[in-house]
Amino acid sequence: MGNLPQYKQVYEALRREISSGEFSAGDLLPSEHELCARFSVARPTVRKALDQLVSDGFIFKHQGKGSIVKGAPKGIGILSISGTSAAVGSPNFSTHIILKPELRTWTEAFSFPVEEWERRAGCIYFERLRLLDGVPVFFDITMLPNIGLPRFLNYDLENRSLFDSLRSQYQITVTGGTQQLFAIRADKRLQEYLGVRAGHPILQLNRKIETSRPGFHIYSQVFCATQGYGLIGTF
Repeated sequence: MGNLPQYKQVYEALRREISSGEFSAGDLLPSEHELCARFSVARPTVRKALDQLVSDGFIFKHQGKGSIVKGAPKGIGILSISGTSAAVGSPNFSTHIILKPELRTWTEAFSFPVEEWERRAGCIYFERLRLLDGVPVFFDITMLPNIGLPRFLNYDLENRSLFDSLRSQYQITVTGGTQQLFAIRADKRLQEYLGVRAGHPILQLNRKIETSRPGFHIYSQVFCATQGYGLIGTF
């Protein structure tokens, strides 16, 4: 992460420690003075990193106490801009790559029209299966415009968060987006991947996700078999 601004390096380190459980809900983060010493940075840098953690929902500030870690969200955060991996917050959540990233042509993305420059650049297409406690709950297809993502085709997404990878490797953060929700029934492909019977009810989400990079969108189509789990999050 040496190419990241200093505040982002502090942010990434603290976010990783919170996500891994090194800091639990209710824990007090080290003071700004201690963080300055740990990361060898100035106080404004630490404050900017902490403000970002507040904005992203990892901590809150308590006057007179400091920065306090929030609890991990309950349910499954497929509806959240924090991303599925981060929102689930479980060490038993895993990602299996069905189809590795490859280059394709495109004219639309899951009912969303693509911009002319996106069409000319082509897309990076890949498919993943997401499992919780070894049980498949999501099958998702992702399409990214093939621009400004050097070496992405060789990037290993197995058991990794796409949003985290885009943020840490390319400084692209998710800012919001549009979602279309459909109730469908499982076809043969979904029966195989999600382990459900023919006709099983499935939630389909078509997503156009906006990012901090102007004009750069993440397009995805997610199929959810989530009996027993609630879907949560803000978008």
